[in-house]
Amino acid sequence: MMEVLVLVPFIFIAATPVDIVSAAAPVTFVFGDSLTEVGNNNYLQYSLAKSNYPWYGVDYPGGQATGRFTNGRTIGDFVSAKLGIPSPPPYLSLSPNDDAILKGVNYASGGAGILNDTGLYFIQRMTFDDQIRNFNKTREAMKSKIGVEAATKLCNEAMFFIGIGSNDYVNNYLQPFLADGQQYTHEEFVELLISTLDRQLSRLHQLDARKMVIHGLGPLGCIPSQRVKSKQGQCLKRVNQWILEFNSNVKKLVGSLNTRLSNATILFADTYPAVFDLISNPTAYGKPFISAFCVSHVEPTE
Repeated sequence: MMEVLVLVPFIFIAATPVDIVSAAAPVTFVFGDSLTEVGNNNYLQYSLAKSNYPWYGVDYPGGQATGRFTNGRTIGDFVSAKLGIPSPPPYLSLSPNDDAILKGVNYASGGAGILNDTGLYFIQRMTFDDQIRNFNKTREAMKSKIGVEAATKLCNEAMFFIGIGSNDYVNNYLQPFLADGQQYTHEEFVELLISTLDRQLSRLHQLDARKMVIHGLGPLGCIPSQRVKSKQGQCLKRVNQWILEFNSNVKKLVGSLNTRLSNATILFADTYPAVFDLISNPTAYGKPFISAFCVSHVEPTE
């Protein structure tokens, strides 16, 4: 089963200006992995990356598993609530002619990565490239529905929330039996990730995305699969340092894209410090301990 980092949704909400989207009827398109998925993998027959089991969703409205890799809401759910809109439905649940595509779609898929070979052992998952291709299909369907000009305007004014990269470490580079961890130094691996992400975000811009929020990675050295490698179950400093280097490079990429891409407003949401503080000082957040958790449901504060 996939492992998901403890996240604090309210930290992201505080870090993301709500005015990045139009005040009237904001539309969001969500891309990413298990941290933002809302059920796409349930429609992939052979996927091993599913969360449609009874213990998921116990704190979600209705108390049933929905395909979210959490007991409650995802970051995307909290962002949608903050914007006063329903959470976008999973892409694979919609027909091409569904009017719901005009109100936002979630393309995220558990096991997905920036790299196409990330998460291969889950058999089926939609990589970030797959998700971008699926968005283009949505875009073409919108053009047919409301016309090219209106569809372009809708995409230009929508918020594109992107949280991707955790699996490129957890289910790729940090796995000793996979090639990337053997083939690349970390510096080379980060260069590969950033150059690929550059191409992908530029492609989204070509597809009329103008307002994007890129969610940085949390302290992956503190998730259970990494802690067990420590004699005393502590966070792995080397892994966390790698994540900080990745985040720093993504932040530089965002600055470069804002300069290079016309009319682009791209934000980098760095939650690493706050999440690491939650893990290091759980009692300050009303939690007796954090280290045993894979996924934590934390209600946002205003």
